[in-house]
Amino acid sequence: MVYGKESLEALGGITKSFGKRVFIVSDEMMASLGYLERVTELLEAEGLTTFSYLGANTEPTDVFVAEALALFHENNGEVIVTLGGGSCIDTAKAVAVLATNPGYIGEFMKDRIAENKPVPLIAIPTTAGTGSEATNVTVINDTTHDTKMMIKQSAFLPQVALVDPSLTFSSPQKVTAATGLDALCHAMESYFSKKTQPITKTFSLSAIKKIVTYIETAYHDGQNFEARNNMSLAALEAGLAFSNASVTLIHGMSRPIGALFHVPHGISNAMLLPAILDFTRDDAIQSLDEIARFLHPELNQSDEQLADLFIAEVKQLCQALEIPNLRQWGIDPETFERSLDKMASDALISGSPANNPRVPTHEEIMELYRTCFDYQYDTRKEVEFSV
Repeated sequence: MVYGKESLEALGGITKSFGKRVFIVSDEMMASLGYLERVTELLEAEGLTTFSYLGANTEPTDVFVAEALALFHENNGEVIVTLGGGSCIDTAKAVAVLATNPGYIGEFMKDRIAENKPVPLIAIPTTAGTGSEATNVTVINDTTHDTKMMIKQSAFLPQVALVDPSLTFSSPQKVTAATGLDALCHAMESYFSKKTQPITKTFSLSAIKKIVTYIETAYHDGQNFEARNNMSLAALEAGLAFSNASVTLIHGMSRPIGALFHVPHGISNAMLLPAILDFTRDDAIQSLDEIARFLHPELNQSDEQLADLFIAEVKQLCQALEIPNLRQWGIDPETFERSLDKMASDALISGSPANNPRVPTHEEIMELYRTCFDYQYDTRKEVEFSV
C-alpha cells in the first residue's frame, strides 16, 4: 500500500519493476478529467509503453472483461494499472486473473481456483468507497443471467494499492455519497459479520468513525482535503476489514438490485441500509452498542439505547446525503414485484446473508425488498441521552 497526497508521483518507479508494457484499465471520465493523461505521462517518463481500455463506464460486466482481456493480449501486456472507481478496478482484477488462467470469469464464481499467478496489478482508486484496491474480491455482472457475481480468492488481490486522496477531489456529490455509504456498509457489516475478528474490528471501527465524521463535509465541500483524506483512508480500512471478515445481508440484497435495475452499487446499498439495520437490530445489539460507545464515549446509556442511537444516526446520514428509496429512483413497481423471487434467490445464493447476525428466509428477504421500495426515514423518535 502506498498512501498519501501526491503518492501518484511514485507510479512510474513502482510499475517498471513489474514490466515494460503497461495496460491501463480506466473510463472516459478519467480521460476527460486529465487523470489518464497524467498516469500515462508518469509511466512513459520511465520508458514504459502504454495502451488503454476505457470501456468500464458503468457497473463492471463480463462484456467489459472480455473486451479488455482481448486488448491486453493483442498488445502483449505485461502489467496492468487501473485508474478509477470500483468498476474499473474490478474489471482490471478479472483481466489480471484471466490473462494467465484462460476461461470465463463466471467459472471463478463456482469452484474454480486460479492456478497460475495473475498479471501484476496496480490499483489507483479515484473514489473513496469500494476499497477494491485492497481486497481479494471482484464483483462482475453476468449479462446473460442478470446476476452479479461476487468472486473472492487471493488471486484477485492487487499487488499494489496506490491511494492518493487528491484524486477524489473530482468526485461529484452523488458519487461521494454513494461510495462513502458503500464504505460505511463495508465497515459496519464487517463489524457484525459472523466472520468478524479482533483485527478486522479495529479497521471497521476506525473507518466508521472517519466516515460519520467527514462524509457530509466531503459531500458539501469536495475540495476539503481533510475530509477527502479521511474518507479515502476510511475506504481503505473498510476494504481491509470486509476482505477478511466479509459482508452480510445489505450487500447480499444490494447486488440483485444493481444487476436487474442498474442502480449504482453504493446507492443500492444505501437504499437498503436503514431497513436492514432495523431488521438486524435485536440480534446485533452488542455490536451496535460497541460502535455507538466508540463514537460517543461520553454517553452512559443502556446497550439498547445506544444501538438505537447509532441506527438513528445512520438514517439521518442517509437523509442528509439525499438517498432516495427504490420508487423515487424510478423503478417500476410491477416490474419490481415480479422480480422479487429471483432477487431473493440470488441474494441467498451469494452467501452474504448467511453472515448476518439475523439470517433471513427467502420470504423475509422479499418482504424487506418491499419495505425498502417505499422506505421513509423515521428519525422522529427522540431518544434521551445523558453523559
